[in-house]
Order: sequence, then C-alpha cells, then structure tokens
Amino acid sequence: MGAAMFDFLFAPFAEFAFMRRALVACFALSLSGAPIGVVLMLRRMSLFGEAMSHAILPGAAVGFLVAGFSLPAISLGGIVAGLIVALAAGAATRATDQREDASFAAFYLIALALGVTLISTRGSAVDVMHILFGSVLAVDEAALLLLGAVASLTLLIFAAIYRPLLADGFDPEFLRSVGGGGALYHFIFLGMVVVNLVAAFQALGSLMAVGLMMLPALAARYWTRSLIAAMAVAVLIAALSGYCGLLLSFHADLPSGPSIVLFAGAGYLLSLAFGRQGLILYLRQRRHLEA
Repeated sequence: MGAAMFDFLFAPFAEFAFMRRALVACFALSLSGAPIGVVLMLRRMSLFGEAMSHAILPGAAVGFLVAGFSLPAISLGGIVAGLIVALAAGAATRATDQREDASFAAFYLIALALGVTLISTRGSAVDVMHILFGSVLAVDEAALLLLGAVASLTLLIFAAIYRPLLADGFDPEFLRSVGGGGALYHFIFLGMVVVNLVAAFQALGSLMAVGLMMLPALAARYWTRSLIAAMAVAVLIAALSGYCGLLLSFHADLPSGPSIVLFAGAGYLLSLAFGRQGLILYLRQRRHLEA
C-alpha cells in the first residue's frame, strides 16, 4: 500500500526530468503570480489579468512569426505588447471618464483578434493551440531560468512598493496629497502583471496563464481577512494545484495546463462552500437568525 502510494504521488517526479521541471515552474509561478492575484482582487481588477493574458498575444505572435517558438523572441514580444496595451488602457482611463475595466476590455479584444490573426497567417491550427494553451511539460532550462528570474524580481519589487501600492488602492487621494505618486506605483504594478503573465504564458499558454494567478487568490479571501495571510494561502493553493494538476495529467493522460487550472478552480469552489466566509457558514448564520 505504501509503495503504491509513493509510486502514485512521487514516482513521476523522481523518474522523469520533464515532470520535475514542470513542478518547479508551477512553484515559481505560484510564488509570484498568486500574490499579484490577491492585489488585483483587492483593487477590484480581477478581470484585468484575463485582459492582459490576451493582450500579450499580438507580441507573442510577432515573435513567433519572426523566430518560431523562440523563448526570447516570444517573451520580448509579449512584454512589449502587454505594456503597450496596459499603458494605453490606463492612459485612456485617466484622461477620459471611461472606466478602467471598459478600457481594458476594448484594448484586449482588439489585441486578441490581432494576435490570433497574425498566428494564423503563417502557423497551423496546432501552433494556435500551442500559443493559446501552452504545455508546462515542455518547459526547458531556459524557461525555468526566466520563470525563476521573474519570480525573484517580482517579490523584490513587491517588497519595495507594497505600502504605497496598497495606499493607492485604499485612498489614492491621500497618497496624492502627500506626494506619493500613486500613478507611478499603479503602472509599476501593471508592468509586474504583464511580466508575470508572459512568464506564465511560456508554460500554460495565453488562455490558462491567468488561471493560476486569479483562482487561488479568489479562494484565499474565504479563509482570512489579513492581506499577508491571504497571499500565503493563495501561494499554497496555487502550488498544490500545480502539483495535483501535474499528477492528474501524468496518470490520466490529460492536458497539463487545463488540469492545473481545474484543480485551482476546485480549490476556489471548496473555499466558496466551506471557507470561513463561505456559503455554508452564511446559510447557518441565516438559519440561526431566522430561528
């Protein structure tokens, strides 16, 4: 029994290097992406990650057309495209009366259509599927170095701008009154989101990249009211989702990216039902009040 359990839970990672690389990639994405997801949720920008995951597609498509599946070319193109969309949508929001979610929706839809069109001009349906859904099992050493560098840089920048970033989210007028430069921290944060989505894009593809960022963050809010604790819980859920998703992918011969996001989604649904602020507790309190 013990040997069978070990073979099921750990043998895939002990025997196959590509599984170990995929697991390390998921852990790196969890460390940097999940805290960003918590801040996005706090700032009521949950759909921003979804928009940005599509906004990087035109740049990735240009990189693909120029150099094929080249990590530097696709990464550079994705970062440039994502930053252009983020800055353009942010500038449109601050210069007009249009809401930020509407601006990002408009720009990301344009970017998504443009990216798929560019890939389709020279690529096949398989290339389009690879760009959109990725393959974490195909992560190599170069991609791992990129993911590790992005995770480390994100955590360092996060530590440096944590307080003013939160102040800009809670009370931007106060931060502006004391010369805090809220817009600067906002755009730095948008850049962090873009870079992390580009890194996740290498492993999970455009459509799946945001799943590991947002679903654990949304689940964490049902277990704690502390921001730091929510980030820690989100990282734990994201890492566990990566581990379980890879196991499911290996044993059931299923796509790795969707399997990981499905486990993250299961974590959210369980938190929604059984969390400290979830549905079951709400129904019990309501029944108690009615009694």
